[in-house]
Amino acid sequence: MTSRVEERLRQLPDRPGVYLFKDQEGKVLYVGKAVSLRKRVLSYFQPSRPLTAKLMQLVGQTADLEWIGTGSEAEALLYESSMIKEKQPKYNVSLRDDKSYPYLKVTIEEEFPRLFIGRGTHETGIKAIGPFANAGLLKQAFNAIRRIIPFRTCRTMPKRACLDFHLGLCQAPCEGRISQREYQENLSRVFRLMEGRKQEVLEELRVKMKDAAAERRYEEAAKMRDQIAGLQQLATRPRRLIPAEALADLQSVLQLPTLPRRIEGFDVSNIFGREAVGSMVTFVDGKPFKDGYRRFKIKTVAGIDDYAMMREIVRRRYEKPEGQTLRGLTPTGLPGLVLIDGGKGHLNAALEVLRDLKLNLPAVGIAKEFEQLFLPGRTEPIVLPPQSKALQLLQRVRDEAHRFAIGYHRLLRGKDALSSALDEIPGIGPRKKQDLLLRFGSVEAIRRAPIEEFTQVRGISQTLARRVLQHLSRS
Repeated sequence: MTSRVEERLRQLPDRPGVYLFKDQEGKVLYVGKAVSLRKRVLSYFQPSRPLTAKLMQLVGQTADLEWIGTGSEAEALLYESSMIKEKQPKYNVSLRDDKSYPYLKVTIEEEFPRLFIGRGTHETGIKAIGPFANAGLLKQAFNAIRRIIPFRTCRTMPKRACLDFHLGLCQAPCEGRISQREYQENLSRVFRLMEGRKQEVLEELRVKMKDAAAERRYEEAAKMRDQIAGLQQLATRPRRLIPAEALADLQSVLQLPTLPRRIEGFDVSNIFGREAVGSMVTFVDGKPFKDGYRRFKIKTVAGIDDYAMMREIVRRRYEKPEGQTLRGLTPTGLPGLVLIDGGKGHLNAALEVLRDLKLNLPAVGIAKEFEQLFLPGRTEPIVLPPQSKALQLLQRVRDEAHRFAIGYHRLLRGKDALSSALDEIPGIGPRKKQDLLLRFGSVEAIRRAPIEEFTQVRGISQTLARRVLQHLSRS
């Protein structure tokens, strides 16, 4: 074992990722994935582990190690497949067993291609993407991406939308609910995600979302916003960290006066000023404390002004009316750290409110694009390595605040869509609206429902059902 390999082994992080064994000339010998890079790679170099002749040959030729950290083992699988295809490491070929690897397959001759997982590459009219090293993890990644960017998997195109459409897993090209061009664009994004090119897809969606909003295609912009949020969650699946170590690391990095046992994270969410909401999540001893969660519907800000929205939700959280106690606090008291989702501007907006309320609370902002940390009074941001436990904990709080805000945003959007569509129908009052929502879930589902199903809703006769359907068809 070379001194370089010994040094790299000491630096291995305990997190999911992809690892590369290299020879003296820097050529990649082998690419693998692991749920824990430290445990997996170290296992190759333990004297007690029995190795096959080819593994002993691989270890003997290894002069250097590299790795790429990921959010989950399923995400590591995508990088592994992409890098094997790019680097063509000889040991990835020679160490294969007799069974063929799984592929992502697409029926290229259909107007709306079907995607599925299969083995082998020689099938007429089918393009194979891969190979992937683990069928189970490929299926996990396949299902996770499909929940964000729906696509068709049925063998034969049906005549009407099936259950997958109602579950949000397909966009029903069988009923013409998506154009061929839009469907092909979605497939292109799926392929790039399966190749590990998430950032490229995220940037493309952000540009298209802004264009859609500028042209007042708000529903289309909302779908893209939800896809962006889903992909950001996919890219940051649960990290392995020990809360006590993370808190101590966080205290040291941010030079906090006490251990930040209670952290409160804030985020705002809106589609270009529409249905603006805010969220606050609470972590106690490094874990989510659901009783400390709060959500806010923005009341005082009109239009697009994230800084003003941040000021509003921070003030509503910490403002203490005379004679009343601060709501939502556990016996641990005020938070040891306030986390703001955003850069210097968002942080300064929150600090302005805290100073006005005479609250001396430690605060930090975290910017999504480069995961930079902004501190009060500091000009330059702090950049921590991906394996930093302090950074991982802050990312978890930030991601949870974002998830909570997006969930509330979707809820309000759904309620508004239902109300605006049903409010003008004679005979449909608040109670019947609520019952219709509970029964069908959305205006689109009501529009598609047969009359017979309406009669199962309390107070809805066939005459009233026809009136509802006629009104929705016109609108």
